[in-house]
Amino acid sequence: MTPREVVQRTVRFEGPDRLPYALPDEYGSDFAGVGMTPSPDARPKRGIDEWGCEWANIGISNLGEVKTPALTRWEDWERLTIPDIREPGRWRKLEGARDRAGDRFLMASGISLYERAHFLRGLENLWVDLYERPEELGRLLDRLVDMNLYAIERYAAAGADGYIWCDDWGLQTRLMISPDSWRALWKPRYARVYQAAHDAGLLTFLHSCGDIVEILDDFIEIGLDVIQMDQQENMGVDRLGKRFGGRITFWCPVDIQGTMAHGSLDEIRSYCRHMVETLGRPNGGFIAKWYGDPDAVGHTPEAIAAMSEEFLKISAERSAK
Repeated sequence: MTPREVVQRTVRFEGPDRLPYALPDEYGSDFAGVGMTPSPDARPKRGIDEWGCEWANIGISNLGEVKTPALTRWEDWERLTIPDIREPGRWRKLEGARDRAGDRFLMASGISLYERAHFLRGLENLWVDLYERPEELGRLLDRLVDMNLYAIERYAAAGADGYIWCDDWGLQTRLMISPDSWRALWKPRYARVYQAAHDAGLLTFLHSCGDIVEILDDFIEIGLDVIQMDQQENMGVDRLGKRFGGRITFWCPVDIQGTMAHGSLDEIRSYCRHMVETLGRPNGGFIAKWYGDPDAVGHTPEAIAAMSEEFLKISAERSAK
């Protein structure tokens, strides 16, 4: 099977001939990526983004943090700078993207529905909006949905295979907002995007960290194919496998805040196998990954090597069966 077929068959539980992976360059990846330039969902280390948010960075992470939101008052909605997603120049990297990807799975990047909203409003303002200004918040979310629907059309025409964005919904032990609020405001909007992606032939992916157990059934219901989570220990690998294994594909590194940062090399190797066996199934359901900002979370080169080599070893064992 080609790398593209391995990923597709894993996500669809159709019996791939090995474990798919996205690891550091020296170990290889079954994935290629494509996105807009510039992306309306860009998260700079510092400076002003397209929407007018001011970003800052005070640590070693590759990610910035919004210092000054662009839309602190709903009265300024009409003056908000909304990026024009239909600008032809924004899509210049799509030309030839399928050919550059070769036989790898081509992943397209979308626009977040929660994080972009709280970047624009500020997190506390957005939490107040849930109760005091749900109509205005809904209008913003609908604009973000429309941008994603247009992006899906463009990516599908260019030969993309999957569609992903990042929305961290969880704190360490629970959701940031009530499940009822999520279901009222976000669930139907995610559903629209996932339906459009599936209609266009794209598999759906979401990065979301923290404890998201309360809404993972909902995500499965509305068509999420793959959950990319960098944490698992806070929810429990066994719990995740028992409740959701075989119903959604997990795309994970070793838990980036737990075992990967503090475990021994043998513990890292053991964790790799436990995840594959518990979250995945013999016919698919697990994709191996590394965390691309290791300095920010204290991952040593030795730990990264142990994880990557173990995942490749597991993949080779499956291929030999």
